[in-house]
Amino acid sequence: MRRTFPRGDRGQTLPIYIWMTGILLFVAFAFFAFAQAASARNGAQSAADAAALAAAQEAREELVEGLGLAIGAGDDWLDWLAGDGLTGIGAQEAGQSLAALNDAEATIVATEVNGYPGFRASVVTNYTVGDSIIPGTESQHAKADATAVIRPRCEVGPATDPEKAVEFTCEGEKPIEIDPDDFELGDLPEASVLFSVHLAD
Repeated sequence: MRRTFPRGDRGQTLPIYIWMTGILLFVAFAFFAFAQAASARNGAQSAADAAALAAAQEAREELVEGLGLAIGAGDDWLDWLAGDGLTGIGAQEAGQSLAALNDAEATIVATEVNGYPGFRASVVTNYTVGDSIIPGTESQHAKADATAVIRPRCEVGPATDPEKAVEFTCEGEKPIEIDPDDFELGDLPEASVLFSVHLAD
């Protein structure tokens, strides 16, 4: 004998299925919205990191150039070797250019971290998070900050006379000798030997 079910019972399950399907769709769209926001945030952070590093690397090149000019002019060049005298004139432009390549706009500000010079990049993406079930994301831009630090890698004795030949050592390198009376710009090692650049923790 074939069993039959009341039509009312079968009719009541349809709204439940529709309700559960709606909840699952809402959860899926919500996860998608969060993924969109995370992607935009990661893009902004990458742009901020790149901009801060670019600014610090440009400033490092300026430090080495200033160091060479100070030695050639017979000035007290040891301050330059310690990272003093930094102006960072081209740092802002370098950082903003890198941010632009990452489809973002950056504000570059000189700062100091644990006594070392650095540059802070505050970035806003040109693109938005995008349309989602969360209101306002279609006009929301991702933001991020990053700071890069320039740290001297060389040590010179406190009684060193900058007007005489000076021998100093840099981390992981052979001793370097600079004689102001017999100096050419080519005598200086690479900027990365004299100063390290890294993102602040």
